[in-house]
Amino acid sequence: MTYKLNDKSYYNNRELSWLRFNYRVLAEASDLRNPLLERLKFVAITSSNLDEFFMVRVAGLKDQVKMNYSEPDTKTGMTPEEQLQGIGELNRENCRIQYETYHSLIGELEKLNVFIKRPSELSKALQTQLEQLFDDQILPSLTPLGIDAYRPFPKLMNKKINLFVDLSNEVGKQTAIVQLPTVIRRYFELHEDNKTYFVLAEDIINEYVHKLFNGYKIERTFPFRITRNADLTIHEEGAADLLIEIERFLKERTKGAAVRLEIDRSRDETINGSFLEEQLSLHPEDVYRFDGPLDLTFLFELVSDLKNRFPNLVFKPFFPQPAKFLGNRNVYETTLKEDIFFHHPYESFKPIVEFVQEAANDKDVLAIKQTLYRVSSDSPIIESLKLAAENGKQVTVLVELKARFDEENNVHWAKELEDAGCHVIYGMNYLKTHSKITLVVKKVNKKIVKFVHLGTGNYNDSTAKLYTDMGIITTDPDIGDDAVNFFNYLSGYSLKPEYKELHVAPFEIRDLFSERIDREIESHKAHGNGYIYAKMNSLTDKKIIDKLLEASQEGVKIDLVIRGICCLKPGIEGVSDNITVISIVGRFLEHSRIYYFYNNGERNMYLSSADIMTRNMIKRVEILFPINDPRIVDELLEINELYLRDNTKARRQLSDGTYEYVKNDLPPLSVQEELMKRAIEHGEEKKTEMLDESSSILQRIKSRFRK
Repeated sequence: MTYKLNDKSYYNNRELSWLRFNYRVLAEASDLRNPLLERLKFVAITSSNLDEFFMVRVAGLKDQVKMNYSEPDTKTGMTPEEQLQGIGELNRENCRIQYETYHSLIGELEKLNVFIKRPSELSKALQTQLEQLFDDQILPSLTPLGIDAYRPFPKLMNKKINLFVDLSNEVGKQTAIVQLPTVIRRYFELHEDNKTYFVLAEDIINEYVHKLFNGYKIERTFPFRITRNADLTIHEEGAADLLIEIERFLKERTKGAAVRLEIDRSRDETINGSFLEEQLSLHPEDVYRFDGPLDLTFLFELVSDLKNRFPNLVFKPFFPQPAKFLGNRNVYETTLKEDIFFHHPYESFKPIVEFVQEAANDKDVLAIKQTLYRVSSDSPIIESLKLAAENGKQVTVLVELKARFDEENNVHWAKELEDAGCHVIYGMNYLKTHSKITLVVKKVNKKIVKFVHLGTGNYNDSTAKLYTDMGIITTDPDIGDDAVNFFNYLSGYSLKPEYKELHVAPFEIRDLFSERIDREIESHKAHGNGYIYAKMNSLTDKKIIDKLLEASQEGVKIDLVIRGICCLKPGIEGVSDNITVISIVGRFLEHSRIYYFYNNGERNMYLSSADIMTRNMIKRVEILFPINDPRIVDELLEINELYLRDNTKARRQLSDGTYEYVKNDLPPLSVQEELMKRAIEHGEEKKTEMLDESSSILQRIKSRFRK
């Protein structure tokens, strides 16, 4: 069979696909099924996502254009310049909708007597109060920056809001900039007549900015914000100490070239910002003018301030339940008998924390080895690792210093762990270690047993309440041996090990996927029942995409659940018409990675830290691990089916790359709601069992006393 491949119409551009994902996040802000404050939070998430997109992806494309690199991308054939043009067109439309949504939601807040106002819109009494607040709390921290022959254009901070000020006096016109200090809040709260008013800091400064320029007339002001290139090069080669190199890199990041200029034009629609464009070496297409406040991430803090006052306007509280495969049993005793499966945030992350905590204090534990990519600011796992080292355990921790935008946090933890006596390693040259693995070596009945936790998400107790992730704890001897070899490979000097059960990128995971897809094609030719299911954050790797297209053309049925970027277009007749792609955006961030190949009933099931992205396949150390326990395979198949039945939050990708909500005549089902419901029901069953068991024990005790 001649396969239809390499036609650019079969693929989505990576960057435009991401923008469509960010639009799906924004659409949640307009979904009336979500409570009002949660809808505001989705607007903030969209804004935060977009900042990182410009700092990394757009910055990278602009660098390519500057270097006259015009090679088209391998999938859609778009040059860097064409991609930037496409990003500008799609993103401007998304931003227009974002600000329309913002103003609509603020209008709904006003029905609750909560207002975001400018000083001039307040009563005289509140204006007096606000001016006093400005004089006491804001004015002392402000520094006006004049711009003239003696005072050049300042190096303004990334993502900070500034006020541009045009001045005049009898001598002539002048220009100045006032940057909002990091030390002051973004907004201030006032009350009057049972009404709550929030006033943004830039609006307060704008109202009283004349106090900074005695003897000048204020001609015009407007807020603006610069986004800088944060994707600078870390010079690993020749670095005597990567930790020191990362600290240098963090200082350089704040000085990156400007890639975007945002202007609040709500006071004056004629503002064009041409002076700023010139000073920042930007082009008109790099300038975004909005009818409203800049940096809508302030809504995160606003929602946090309001949620206790309006508890009915946030999602109903959900508390992670005991793990179905563990219950209230001890992790170590249980995993000696059987593998344990965890599904967060529906099931508690606490057993994973306790897995490390108990090891730190157990006299029979000889060693703990763990990879850390992103951890919480007050991580209990870090504390346990430090305690373990102090208790004389051999503790090895790989802290990935190159985890983007977590570098500073990870430098801090690396130093603390080293000071506590842990052996800290920083990963491998030019590769990020994204694997999620913990190895505990313990003496059990005079034998050495290797307890291994493998997961799809970070060892972060905070995000474990918000991200959907999966993991197992096992004492499988082959996986235990692989874990030992994995850590020895990372911490010492040796050739890449021959793993028995684990599949480790770079390259090995991609090779396995290619092999499994080929096998599924052959199985389908023989039995007619070929089936592949894959759930991930993003799909960009062309080699695997082309393999999936090949399988589709042979008749293999393929279901893809992809939250974000998907460079494969499904539903193209004769090419990808056996492939469906759905994206689910909801209360929790879909983060688990599941890969399943039916193989005529063999049921090859894997979980992984890796998406099918080229960077994960060849530029990262990732782990793909098999699920060998049939009970857990059954559980995962049931979960997979729920994702495919979602007709509430699921959106289906059409053959042109756009998305629409899944519509059918089945009863409404949201996979996240259903999994929360099932976790609670199972938790209640366990409580009942425990009560029954306690009651039975009590009855037996009473019976003995009666005798």
